[in-house]
Amino acid sequence: MSKLARQQATAVADTILAGFNKHYSMFRSFSARAKGMFEEGDWQGIQRLVADRIRMYDDRVSEAVQVLRHEFAANVLNERVWKYAKTDYIALLVNHKQPELAETFFNSVSTKILDKEYYNNQFIFVKPATSTEYIDSETGTFKSFYPTAGAQGLRGCLKNVLAHFQWRVPFAHKSRDIANILRAARRHFGDKWPPDELNLHVQVLHSAFYRNKCAYVFGQIISGHERHPFALAVVHNNRGRLVVDAALFEAQQIAVLFSFARAYFLVEMDVPSGYVHFLQTILPMRSKADLYAMLGLQKQSKNIFWREFLQHLRYSEDQFILAPGVKGLVMSVFTLPSFPYVIKVIKDIFGPNKDFDRDYVRQKYLLVKKHDRVGRMADTLEYSNVAIPLARCTEEMLEELRTLAPSQIEEKDGMLVIKHCYVERRLKPLNLYMQKATPEEKAAAVIDYGYALKELATANIFPGDMLYKNFGVTRFGRVIFYDYDEIEYMTDCNFRKIPPAPNPEYEMSDEVWYPVTKGDVFPEEFGPFLLGEPDVRKVFLEHHRELLTQEFWQGKKERIQAGMIDDFYPYPQATRFMPSRRQTGLPESSDA
Repeated sequence: MSKLARQQATAVADTILAGFNKHYSMFRSFSARAKGMFEEGDWQGIQRLVADRIRMYDDRVSEAVQVLRHEFAANVLNERVWKYAKTDYIALLVNHKQPELAETFFNSVSTKILDKEYYNNQFIFVKPATSTEYIDSETGTFKSFYPTAGAQGLRGCLKNVLAHFQWRVPFAHKSRDIANILRAARRHFGDKWPPDELNLHVQVLHSAFYRNKCAYVFGQIISGHERHPFALAVVHNNRGRLVVDAALFEAQQIAVLFSFARAYFLVEMDVPSGYVHFLQTILPMRSKADLYAMLGLQKQSKNIFWREFLQHLRYSEDQFILAPGVKGLVMSVFTLPSFPYVIKVIKDIFGPNKDFDRDYVRQKYLLVKKHDRVGRMADTLEYSNVAIPLARCTEEMLEELRTLAPSQIEEKDGMLVIKHCYVERRLKPLNLYMQKATPEEKAAAVIDYGYALKELATANIFPGDMLYKNFGVTRFGRVIFYDYDEIEYMTDCNFRKIPPAPNPEYEMSDEVWYPVTKGDVFPEEFGPFLLGEPDVRKVFLEHHRELLTQEFWQGKKERIQAGMIDDFYPYPQATRFMPSRRQTGLPESSDA
C-alpha cells in the first residue's frame, strides 16, 4: 500500500471518529438538559428532547459521509483504504469512553459509502473489537452509600441518596418520603428486613433517569453476598415540590420501566456501557439491546440485536414463515418461529381504501419512534439491506414478497436481500388471543384494550384502525398497539356526533346522510365494528362506554390543545405513596 493511501486511511479513521465524538457530545448535552427541565416542570420540553435526539445520529452520519466523499472522492471505494482505516480506527479507541458506540458509528458511515457487495467482516465491525468491561468515567458509574451510625443508619443513608442528585427543587417532606421507602422495603423483604447494617451498603447509578414527569433513581442494596435491586420514582406534587411517589423492589416491576412499549430515558452518562452493565446486574431479564435502546442509544441496540439474530440463525434450522393472523393491507409480515420477533415489509401494492404511499407509512413509524409510547405502542427497529438465506424461507413467504413487495427484495447468491424493513417484538394478535381465551381472560383483554385506547388518546394518539387484529397481547396479558399506518394525532382529528337522520328511510340506507371530510371521526360508529359478540359488548360497556361518545374524545383533544400533559405511571398504583392520587381509574402496569 502506498504511503499516500496509508495516510488517507488514517485520515478516514480520524474523520469518522470526529463525527462520532461530535454526535455523542450533542447526545450528552441533550440528556443533561433533562435535569433542568424536570426541575422547572417543563414536561413538553422533555418530550421534545426525546424526539429531537432521535434524528441527531443520522444527521451526524450524513455529515461524516459528505466529508469523506468530498475529501477522498478518488479512494472512497478503495478496499485497501477501508481495510486499514478500520485498523487505524481500532487503535484510536484504546482509551475511548464509548468504543462500542464509536464502532457502530463506523459501520453506519461505511455502509452508506460502500456498495453492499463490500458488507463483510473486513470493513465493518460485525463483532466488537474493543472491550468495555472495565471502562469507567472520572465521576464513576455509580456511588456507594453506607448506613453508618453517624449518618443515622438507613434513614441517613437514604437521605444522602436523595441529596446526591442535587435537584434545585426541594423535597416537600423528605423525612416522610424516607419513612415511606423503609415501610415499602419492610413489606417486600418481610422478616429479612432490616438487614445487618454492618454488611450493608447501597449502590446508586450516578445520574438520574428522566422520562415524562418523573425522575428515576436506580440502585441495589448489597448485604453480604446478597444483592437486591430497587428503583425510586421522584415526581412533583401539586405545589411544585419533590416527592418520592413509589419505591420498587420487585425486579419484574423495575424491568417494566424498560419495556419496549415505553419512551426512551434521558440520562447524562459518560460511559454508557457502565450503565448497561449495572442495569443488567440488577435486571438480568433485560438484554443489552433492550437497555441500550431505553437509554436512547437505538443504533447500538440495533447493532447488538443484529449480532444476536445472526448468531441465532447460525444455530437454528427452522424456516421463516408468514406471521399468523389476518394479513395486513399495507405490510407483509413474516417471522422465524424460534426467534420472538416479526419482520415487516411495506408492500408495493396496498389493499383497498389505503390511499397513501410508502413514504407516508415510514413517516408514521417515525412518528411513533419519536412519540411517548406510554406503554401501549411497540417500539420498532428499522433496517436496510437485510440478507437472509433463501434456503431458510418458505415458498409461501417468498411468493407473497415476490407478488406484493417485489421492489423491496433482491434474490442473489443464495440470499434474500430485503431493502427496507421493520423488526418488532412478536405478540399474540388480540383477535386470535380472544378466540382461544377463557371467559375470564377474554374479559380482562377487553378491559385492557379499552384502557389502551384511553391511554393512547391521553398521549395525543388516535389509532385510526382500532380493529383487534392491530393490537397484540404480551406474555403478561397487556394489550399493545402495533399497526401504525393509519395513526393520527388526536389534535388532527375532528370528533363529531352523527346528526339525526332526516327520516327513518335514511337510517336504513347504506349511504350516509351527512357530509364527511378528511379527519372526521364518529365515535358512535366504533360499536358495530368492535362489539359484535354479546360477551365482549357487555364487558366493554361496563368499563369503557364513554369511548363510544364524542364527548370523551373531544374532551381529551381539548386538554391536549390546552397544553395539559396527564400522568402515566409505569408501575402498579398500589406501590404509590400518594393516596389522594391513587384512584386514577387506570390499570396496574404489566409489560413484557
